[in-house]
Amino acid sequence: MQFASANIQQYLQNASANENKFMNKTQKRSDCPISNSLEIWGDKWSLLIIRDLMFNKTCTYKDFLNAGEGIATNILSARLASLEENGILKKVDNPGTKTRVYYKLTTKGIELVPVLVEVHLWAEKYFTIPADMKARIKGAKTDKEGFIKAAIKELKKT
Repeated sequence: MQFASANIQQYLQNASANENKFMNKTQKRSDCPISNSLEIWGDKWSLLIIRDLMFNKTCTYKDFLNAGEGIATNILSARLASLEENGILKKVDNPGTKTRVYYKLTTKGIELVPVLVEVHLWAEKYFTIPADMKARIKGAKTDKEGFIKAAIKELKKT
């Protein structure tokens, strides 16, 4: 099977090769790297949390609640805990206040950039996408590899 992007193919190979590091505490249903990946970040809410962190770099709990999709507080708490447990995101203390923490992507989470870019480009083919959302990854249409490298570099700076 041909993948639309060499990045996704590389991602799947790395996931399979690094199975023990990859799964952390999540129980595997099978040896399939796609199934294992989906166990960690494949539900709707986890992907939206990752999306927000990719485009906003850091977010608070309240930011996720106000994102517009209407996530329930119990679902948000569970997804944040799971993503943190599996090394996709981490909590960072806010130096201004001890009562508020920020969430940001780890290196493991940042490596999901190519996956979300592919999902976004696929969605643009089949759905009406608002102009502001199209503008977020406009460069990916003309230079996908360059866009992904730049996005990863930017996320690693924070």
